[in-house]
Amino acid sequence: MANATQFVLPQGFRFGATKAGLKKSGRTDFALIVADAPASAAAAFTANRVTAAPLIIDKQNLRASGSKVRVVAINAGNANCAAGQAGLDAARATCDAAAKLFACTPEEVFPSSTGIIGVPLPAEKLVAALPGLAASLGAQFDHFQQVAQAILTTDLVEKTAYARIAVKGDDGTEREVRIAATGKGSGMIHPQLVPHATMLVYVLTDAAIEPTVLQQYLNASIELSFNRISVDGDTSTNDTVLLLASGASGAVIGAGHADFAAALTQVCTSLARQIVADGEGITHVVELRINGAASDADALKVAKAIAHSPLVKTAWAGGDPNWGRLMAAIGYSGAEVDPDRIDIRFGDLQICSNGGRAAEFDEKAAHDYIAQTEFAVNIELNRGSGSCVFWTTDLTHGYISINADYST
Repeated sequence: MANATQFVLPQGFRFGATKAGLKKSGRTDFALIVADAPASAAAAFTANRVTAAPLIIDKQNLRASGSKVRVVAINAGNANCAAGQAGLDAARATCDAAAKLFACTPEEVFPSSTGIIGVPLPAEKLVAALPGLAASLGAQFDHFQQVAQAILTTDLVEKTAYARIAVKGDDGTEREVRIAATGKGSGMIHPQLVPHATMLVYVLTDAAIEPTVLQQYLNASIELSFNRISVDGDTSTNDTVLLLASGASGAVIGAGHADFAAALTQVCTSLARQIVADGEGITHVVELRINGAASDADALKVAKAIAHSPLVKTAWAGGDPNWGRLMAAIGYSGAEVDPDRIDIRFGDLQICSNGGRAAEFDEKAAHDYIAQTEFAVNIELNRGSGSCVFWTTDLTHGYISINADYST
């Protein structure tokens, strides 16, 4: 029997992965996503000024191709960053080899890399693996899962998300549009994607959408998903989100399609939360709900200050309901706040009222609540109507162990 999730894979794409010899573990480390015909593309990249070679090539290729992509070539085990001209040459060599194999232009190839920074990428290993990988591609669910597995580094689990919607054409006929996405990310997670280790995300749809419109959809979805997560506050050199539209469903989508926008945001938010839940060494996932800020931007400032505070995150790791650390982070966040009007709740438990310890504060109940694997912190600033939802984690000894030994 076919896998129950098989039907949600978008039409017009093939997938596969192989072992190119980059990962010390010997696991699969090189994956391809191939569109049957050049797909419309939209992308967002890290705001880090130290940018990996493939991202530089990606931006050049998207401009040259008119935002069309035929082949996505992803390697794990090597970030191809801080390698100078050799890094750019390695990314271009991969593009050239893939272009010959799939009869497209090098500019229609989108390279991605994740892994250790500062180590030259042996592109010859990828080039040698390409023919065999190309021959093994398929459009089935297990082929898609191969990609999800191959791109992992310190991740413990694969990350995928799916959606489908019905789209009515001009002639009244209804067509199904599918969205599927996979991504990786566990540490070095505080994406600051523009416009607006490493997080790599690939979102695919079989709708027909022009690149400029596709970019609008992606930008809006990113703001509510990937730009609302943080594990450790570090912004990677390789962060990439790529959205491809094959058009194979025959459903044409223009700007302002509410159902498509909602489905895309749902998929991106699901992946973003999966990335947080797989954070390096984490024992708690925390949903921050900031309300009553002077603006949405101020709400986000408060959320990020809390999410990036080692004092707050280590308190969460120990189940310590030390709300004073939250107050301190709110105060230095740069947001417009009135200390005497701040209210804090852990779930439904009132912790702080009007800037001071709540009369009903129950330390044991608060401890028990934040000892859960997932919990929510609700902060009311009482300054306006600005708000945001943000997902983050605690900070544990496990995170230190993973990153102290990562490259050795």
